[in-house]
Amino acid sequence: MRNVNLKSALVASCLLCAASAQTDPPDQEPAAIVELGGAAGWNLKNAASSFGPDFAIEFTPIENWLEIEAGTTPLFARHSLDWGTDVLFKKPWTLSKKAEFMLGAGPEWVYTRDHGVTGNALAGEFALDFMFWPGGKHRFGWYLEPEYEYTFAPGHERSIGISGGLLIAIP
Repeated sequence: MRNVNLKSALVASCLLCAASAQTDPPDQEPAAIVELGGAAGWNLKNAASSFGPDFAIEFTPIENWLEIEAGTTPLFARHSLDWGTDVLFKKPWTLSKKAEFMLGAGPEWVYTRDHGVTGNALAGEFALDFMFWPGGKHRFGWYLEPEYEYTFAPGHERSIGISGGLLIAIP
């Protein structure tokens, strides 16, 4: 009799543990989202292309209204480097539990080195940001971000680019 009660208690505790493991905590917005990926850019003035890594961190100060992304991207081409560091202010839209879209714009500081000549410039950037969360939970996902850049320095260079990669949510 005692053995049956012990088995019943073990089975009941296993079922309770399994039920509590299945229960998900309420959906909570991550404190920040890290973007790690690659980028490509094309100068519209001279058709030069460049490639490099992309890193950004994004957070939400006003849910459903404002997301702020700060990032940096060094783009390398033959005998040149363009290093852009930007802050984008984005309006988010939730398309589904697994997809988000954001429209953003903001200032960018651009450092260039071309054949040994260096320069700094202020630019404006406009971006479309597509975020995909395969599991439906915002833990890991991927992003694709086409962008347009206009430099305010003499010559007013314009370029288009695209970046994409992995999203990592920070709880």
